[in-house]
Amino acid sequence: MRRVLAAALLLAAAGCSTAPAQPAAQQGTIAENEPIDWGPCTDIKRPDGEPPARRDASVRCGKLSVPLDYAQPNGEKIDLALIKLPATGKGQRLGSMVFNFGGPGASGVDTLDQAAKALTKLRARYDLISFDPRGVERSSGVRCGNSAQMDRFTSLDTLPPNDETHRESLAANKEFAALCQQNSGKILPYVGTVNAARDMDRIRAAVGDAKLNYVGMSYGTQLGGVYATEFPKNVGRMVLDAPLDPTVTFAQRTLAQTRGFQNAYESFLKACVKGGCAVGKDQATANTNVENLMNQLTAQPLKVGTRELTQGLAATGVAAALYSEMTWPFLEQALGDALKGRGDALMYLADTYIGRSPDGTYSTQMTSFPAITCVDTAERPTEAELRRTEEAALKISPLFGSEGSGGLCRVWPVKGSDQARHVDATGSAPIVVVGGRGDPATPYEWAPKLTAQLKTATLVTYEGEGHGAYLSGSKCVQELVDAYLLQGTVPEKGATCPAA
Repeated sequence: MRRVLAAALLLAAAGCSTAPAQPAAQQGTIAENEPIDWGPCTDIKRPDGEPPARRDASVRCGKLSVPLDYAQPNGEKIDLALIKLPATGKGQRLGSMVFNFGGPGASGVDTLDQAAKALTKLRARYDLISFDPRGVERSSGVRCGNSAQMDRFTSLDTLPPNDETHRESLAANKEFAALCQQNSGKILPYVGTVNAARDMDRIRAAVGDAKLNYVGMSYGTQLGGVYATEFPKNVGRMVLDAPLDPTVTFAQRTLAQTRGFQNAYESFLKACVKGGCAVGKDQATANTNVENLMNQLTAQPLKVGTRELTQGLAATGVAAALYSEMTWPFLEQALGDALKGRGDALMYLADTYIGRSPDGTYSTQMTSFPAITCVDTAERPTEAELRRTEEAALKISPLFGSEGSGGLCRVWPVKGSDQARHVDATGSAPIVVVGGRGDPATPYEWAPKLTAQLKTATLVTYEGEGHGAYLSGSKCVQELVDAYLLQGTVPEKGATCPAA
């Protein structure tokens, strides 16, 4: 897969599946579906047999049957995997709060239990619920290759940006797309965001809530915006953190996110050299050392056990650590080790990002991502457009510049649709959008744009670093969001929070 780093960084495009568009369910009514049979989480396993991590004995899991194709609601069904953390407080319950933690392709079943400690206040009043969206992990997760094939795709180098690299990229993209069609062809046309939004309305109905209370992060903001467009009267208390602008093109998204990661990288280097940085004595030296490391890895990867740390994997590891200031110290250690010939730490960062387990198996993160991204837009860039995008991105950042995810979508076996690129939640309850000034993956410029498109939203600005603000450690952001979710208090217009 050409530039796996780029594909992973460039989050969801706006759009929907190629299944024929159907009108939203009658607003305010309960969708027809089966109830969720909650039980032990050992009953909800990944294809590799692993159940979700459980840190709380009260956690329950279940499945919900939904139509594969909403154009044929009585036709073939698929099961969505869900997880629930029951409310703990003795006071009045406020219903359920549904979470989507991003991606597209992230497993909510795996993530919610891990985030429980930061959600204690909400859990006192709400049942906390998350799910694997269609095409993800336990919900008919998209599979595109075995472990050896995925290792080959994820380790491809991004440098140098020459004709040979481009030929290798195109061949790898075609092979990857063909494997996805071969292994998951049945579900590929139906994994788009509009269908996922319809699934969320089925979840709302199944748990008995008249309104959907929802927290969406990163790609989850796109899913929430589409839900509010399809079902405005069913919107309860909704928060969209680290928002996407659904109207951007592949090129616009690539350049904005390249700039965002480059800014975060420079902030990391600046912070690092203030106190004896293992990467270099000053910012210019540190940057040169990293660039030299990447060039060296292109020529000679570092041995890490039976594997090799390639330039592509190393760049992915760097990007992974830029999502949060909390991982900057580990990034310093990882780069310092790599400069001394030890690639274990950078490999670990890359593996956690691409969803590779120590035993060599992969989650569906790197396969669900392109499957959803490519059906969520009708855009299919030409070769000339990809090269122009890459050239412009490399001028912004030699480390993160790329052709973006358009290269893979160009050869994707399923057509896309632009249905969800135009969101409008007119008629919904108030929506709170939270955007971070230093967010590398969803640049701040997208936050006011999504706010305006929704028509019913209020923007909160976080002045700090990192991808996402609500769970960043910012007391200010958490208090504003919790006040809205628990008491219904909408933040004042122009509300801002300082860096944590």
